[in-house]
Amino acid sequence: MTTPADTTVLVVEDDPAIATAIAHRLRAEGWRVETALDGPSGIEAATRLRPDVVVLDVMLPGVDGLEVCRVIQTDRPVPVLMLTARDDETDVVIGLGVGADDYMTKPFSPRELVARVKALLRRQERAARAAEMVVAQAPEPTLHVGDVIIDQAQRRVQHRGTEVHLTPTEFELLVALATSPRTVLTRELLLEQVWDWVDASGTRTVDSHIKALRRKLGADLIRTVHGVGYAFEPAEGL
Repeated sequence: MTTPADTTVLVVEDDPAIATAIAHRLRAEGWRVETALDGPSGIEAATRLRPDVVVLDVMLPGVDGLEVCRVIQTDRPVPVLMLTARDDETDVVIGLGVGADDYMTKPFSPRELVARVKALLRRQERAARAAEMVVAQAPEPTLHVGDVIIDQAQRRVQHRGTEVHLTPTEFELLVALATSPRTVLTRELLLEQVWDWVDASGTRTVDSHIKALRRKLGADLIRTVHGVGYAFEPAEGL
């Protein structure tokens, strides 16, 4: 298991005071933390450090956070927690579309920030253990649900014969829904299963990832049950 001293977190935030405060709080957990104050520096630091998690502000000088996220995910998949100064749904959905795993809106609780980073690290370790088990044992079965095929061993998804690129979080969310088709799963349950996050304050993160999935797979595949959660709805008879 990875120890705190083995964990590197990169914070890309253009406000020096906020960057310093975040870094100080994360270092208190025993993690190695480095900061970058603009987009180009963030890309360079991500390439050099190969961090375990990136905390990334959306609004950055030089290159904005959305482009930074896209570039670093192209180079090497890494969990990204995006920070936005406004609760702008468009920024959130675009951020998730270019590979972010979670987001928080400023101002935020330092305690919650640490909890979100820990959840991303736990999920990363869990995915690594699952990959090792695939090598040693029979792989997870491929799910055929309606016109969606989910290859869990290779973490690939096809919809109507076309391969669809999903972020790691989107993939895990889709598996959670598709494993129990036509069953309503609450936002709280999805938070716990996919994010390892048991505080209901994160339910809007679930909503944003559902919207990202719908953009990629079609709006009719995931049904909203208002006030409760979501259900995966394959075509009738499939």
